[in-house]
Amino acid sequence: MAHIIVVGNEKGGAGKSTVSMHLATALARLGHRVQTLDLDIRQRSLGRYTENRMAYLEKIGIDLPSPMHTELPNIEKETLDPGENANDRRLSEAVAGMEETCDFIVIDCPGSHTRLAQVAHSLADTLVTPLNDSFIDFDLLARIDADGDKILGPSVYSEMVWSARQVRAQAGLPPIDWVVLRNRLGAQQMVNKMKIEKALERLSKRIGFRVAPGFSERVVFRELFPRGLTLLDLKDVGVKQLNISNVAARQELRELIKALKLPGVEVNF
Repeated sequence: MAHIIVVGNEKGGAGKSTVSMHLATALARLGHRVQTLDLDIRQRSLGRYTENRMAYLEKIGIDLPSPMHTELPNIEKETLDPGENANDRRLSEAVAGMEETCDFIVIDCPGSHTRLAQVAHSLADTLVTPLNDSFIDFDLLARIDADGDKILGPSVYSEMVWSARQVRAQAGLPPIDWVVLRNRLGAQQMVNKMKIEKALERLSKRIGFRVAPGFSERVVFRELFPRGLTLLDLKDVGVKQLNISNVAARQELRELIKALKLPGVEVNF
């Protein structure tokens, strides 16, 4: 059965779709069969990313390892059981159609609380939560005092993950491996950054997640989206010499894949 990776939090702008696409493409380039699913029905950032990739590769006439993207199926109301939620059926049918034919399913969640996202979290073998390095984003995980030193209690997203963990436990499934990424990091070592680092370390022990490095804030990520490319594709599309920023970004991706400790994955790029 496929290993399900859910990339989610309940706040937009943290880089979920960028992480999802780079993770899915990296796994495909490592020889794994990967399918992606975008639960942001309105914006479809990951869906658009994969469409851009297929169009650009066809335009330039090359074939690169890529994840296969799946759309949520439409469900006829008359096929639902009494009291059954249509979105629950859409997600379950999509996953059922993928999990026996691929090694990994990468699910990108919207930056808001939706029924689809809630159910997807209960399906996660690995949950990846990109988090901007600010106390505004930290508030999604926990409430903190005015000085940023004392954790007052878990916040809405942590409570949702806790509920998903309970659902999995009741179903006899393995626990979720929850990894929080410190994403879109700035270059400067500021006091605020150090406070967030210490707060995440304390919170990780309290509510049960691992902290891993994500991506630094780089212009290249915004430039790659229209062509559907990732950092690993640059040399294949004619970039002969990577600049220092691109090399550093590839190293960040390598460290991210290693930190996730996914089954059967050996990083060799």
